Amino acid sequence: MLDLIKKTMLTGVGLALLAKDEVEELAKDLIEKGKMTEKDGSKFLDDLQKRYDDVQSKLENKVETTVKSILKKADIVTGDELKALKKEIRELKQAVSKK
Repeated sequence: MLDLIKKTMLTGVGLALLAKDEVEELAKDLIEKGKMTEKDGSKFLDDLQKRYDDVQSKLENKVETTVKSILKKADIVTGDELKALKKEIRELKQAVSKK
């Protein structure tokens, strides 16, 4: 189930990447056709990259929060929780064996 959620979210990210690539191509075409100066095109691409990085960061945080929420609602143990339980069991075994 977790893999399905991750794949679905990553598909959305893939579509965003595709759109970014298409916008970059449009900017390059406009520069080549002379409808945008190279300086304006460079500024446009830099602005696009900054916005993309910001959106990507926000999206990653949202995906992580959503996945954690779904796992909690589904009562599925996370890897960190499982590691903590294993550690606790080892410590309890050691304490019992000493007595």
